[in-house]
Amino acid sequence: MNRRHTVVDSPYGPLTLVATDGALSGLYMTDQRHRPPEETFGDPDPRPFGEVVRQLDAYYARELTEFDLPLHLSGTPFQRGVWEQLRRIPYGETRSYGELAAVLGRPGASRAVGLANGKNPVGIIVPCHRIIGASGGLTGYGGGLDRKQRLLAFEGALSAAVPAADALF
Repeated sequence: MNRRHTVVDSPYGPLTLVATDGALSGLYMTDQRHRPPEETFGDPDPRPFGEVVRQLDAYYARELTEFDLPLHLSGTPFQRGVWEQLRRIPYGETRSYGELAAVLGRPGASRAVGLANGKNPVGIIVPCHRIIGASGGLTGYGGGLDRKQRLLAFEGALSAAVPAADALF
């Protein structure tokens, strides 16, 4: 496997982008939970990331609401299924863990959905920030609840009074 990485600025802090064989395989925020060790990111090289940066910039400028990038996502079949469903949640909308579990045909698996959501290696692009608790409150986010709240507010998906939940996945 040929791995490369670069660090880019964003409104949410520095993002480390990782490519595996030319396809995006990681987008990691500073202090992100489940962030792999730096030595696994490969050599520094900004060249594989031109289109990723272009689409992220268009997203931040509110010119793009759906990413179209080749992804190389490593995970279990269940995790990859969760991540595929995350990509189907429209910009500006949210779903609960239970709703996502039901779509996957596993209505009792909301906790497993939460765990898979937390291991998403390509935040923002695979929009795990769009998953909220059943009561409508914010729950865990690998990049931190503050970033989750900011992303949802940016997309217009937050009501004025969305409480943070106590439980984190």
